[in-house]
Amino acid sequence: SVRAGSQFFTSDFRGFIFSDTNRAVRLFGNRLSNQDQYNILWFDQTEKDTNSLLNTFDDRHQNTLIANYYRNDFIFPGYNAQVSFHYNRDQASTKFDTNGFLVRPDPVGVYAPHRVDSYYLGWTGNGHINRYNISHAAYYVTGHDQLNPLAGQAQDINAFMTAIELSYDRDWARFRCSYFYASGDSDPNDNQANGFDAIFDNPNFAGGEFSYWNRQQIKLFGVNLVQRQSLIPNLRSSKFQGQTNFVNPGIQLVNFGFDADLTTKVKWINNANYLWFNHTAPLEIYTFQGKVRDQIGLDLSSGVEYRPLLNNNIIFVSGISGLIVGDGFRDLYQPLYGSVPNLAAGFVEATFEY
Repeated sequence: SVRAGSQFFTSDFRGFIFSDTNRAVRLFGNRLSNQDQYNILWFDQTEKDTNSLLNTFDDRHQNTLIANYYRNDFIFPGYNAQVSFHYNRDQASTKFDTNGFLVRPDPVGVYAPHRVDSYYLGWTGNGHINRYNISHAAYYVTGHDQLNPLAGQAQDINAFMTAIELSYDRDWARFRCSYFYASGDSDPNDNQANGFDAIFDNPNFAGGEFSYWNRQQIKLFGVNLVQRQSLIPNLRSSKFQGQTNFVNPGIQLVNFGFDADLTTKVKWINNANYLWFNHTAPLEIYTFQGKVRDQIGLDLSSGVEYRPLLNNNIIFVSGISGLIVGDGFRDLYQPLYGSVPNLAAGFVEATFEY
């Protein structure tokens, strides 16, 4: 089948690399009685509105090619595997958002228009092996950045990412543990960009939208330390309007979680994440600090999902989260007087689908 027009697509099980609604042409199908499924998409992305994040009619000057192949019941019944390829061509352009801030190129270092070509190879899996649930992902990215603003020179991209989640169901309860790794750049002054970055991610991992680190956009001068709906500290101006940046500190995350189906309509989700940077050299150069330690902190969250109709037509979600800041976070945000406080947030969200 072929579908053309504005359409939603998530390129893997957990949304680690690409998850967006935009204009595209999609070729998709299946074979062997739907045991195998495949997709080939070409996205010609539009610019997004700065505040609403809705698509506009302006061209983004960015194209993304995605091809993936799924095998259901791979080796084990209930375990599904996928291989994928992503190509992202982000052309040189200059963009000020509707609030008057420069978002392309990133307002750091040498902020001159530059083109970024990146190629992702990935293998992911999701499902269960007997009573144990498993979800995993591994991606390698290569390519070329004509002029990285932070490094001040052209960069050859070589970076990788891994993630794994194991869980066990006991009646109405699920016990989870997971680990996330995104490589960082140990030397921003060379011509090798080793910090992993995604194209347009929205990861449902380690707490997802309930996590403080994942849900909140944390700014650092003219860029963001982490983007909203992302796990990667990529130091780019905006996930929605900025360009990918592969000169970044990278991150590691360890998660422990507990989910409970309190009733058929109410689910309780709890997570504890400990986070730290892989390499702090990009942060030290960007902030002109002699030493930035690697501890980000402890992220704690709890939330409730309520589906009154027992389907996804109406969903109410609420949660609270907090970040008990670590030494590295304090180094980045230490004021002249006082100390860096712990952070907290809460939200209520309603979804109506028809």
